[in-house]
Amino acid sequence: MSFCLPLRAELADGIKAIVNDKVITYQEVNDQVLPAVDVLRREYADQPGMFDQKYNDTLADGLETLIENQLILHEFATKYNPLPDSAVDDLVQERIKDRFGDRITCIKTLQAQGMTFEKFRQEVRDQYIISELRFRNLSGEKIIISPYKIETYYRLHQDDFKVGDEVKLKMIVLNKSSSDDTATRKKADEILADIKKGSAFDQLAALYSQDTQQQRNDWIEVSVLRKELADAVALLKPGQTTEVIETPDNCYIVRVVDVKPAHVKPLDEVRGTIESTLKAQEQKESGDRWIQSLKKKAYIRFF
Repeated sequence: MSFCLPLRAELADGIKAIVNDKVITYQEVNDQVLPAVDVLRREYADQPGMFDQKYNDTLADGLETLIENQLILHEFATKYNPLPDSAVDDLVQERIKDRFGDRITCIKTLQAQGMTFEKFRQEVRDQYIISELRFRNLSGEKIIISPYKIETYYRLHQDDFKVGDEVKLKMIVLNKSSSDDTATRKKADEILADIKKGSAFDQLAALYSQDTQQQRNDWIEVSVLRKELADAVALLKPGQTTEVIETPDNCYIVRVVDVKPAHVKPLDEVRGTIESTLKAQEQKESGDRWIQSLKKKAYIRFF
């Protein structure tokens, strides 16, 4: 299914905005959002109305990003010394190595994309400046999250920290060689019989299990287990062992080590996560304030 994009072809090279002395064209906005638009086109292939809405939102976000970039570049040009050519050359060489491998491949790829090497060099320089100034702006403001803010966030976001029923399990996993493999089930039955006679589960697991990852003694939510395992485990208490659980690919014998009912994670367990979340929020707010301060002293015109 194809879409008629809202932007008319004849406006592709027209002026969308001016920031100080720099022009932002419709084509630059299109280029900025192209990867996101490709995703939207696939995601909303059968919803043209929703696609148009998301597309327009994406265009607005792309334009805002380009405006912010020009504000930052203007701030750099008016407050800082220019980057030495040697520093830009080093940045370009690093980008070539990471993205293309060598200079010849880089030039050929750029040519295929209709981009000159000088344009590529300018983009590398600008991206570095934008990233560096954003970082300096954030690092210059020390962010301290108080215990009160953390506790308040925890109280207001209890649903974010809910955990379903959890279990600690030990497993013996035998892989089937094919869909009609009966020998694996027979072997699993023999191992289970040994367990019932009193043989140590851990020793049999070490001897026979073909999935060592299943021996980790971690808490795991029952809801993330495959259905056959979840259904069997739900009926057991700590220390009990399932019968052989057969699936198209494997045979399982599972022992329940411990059970933890659904609960909300305690504050001490999630304090670090909350602090990181709040710091990220304050950093964004700080960055937004900085951009707003740049806008106040800039000339911005839309077309």
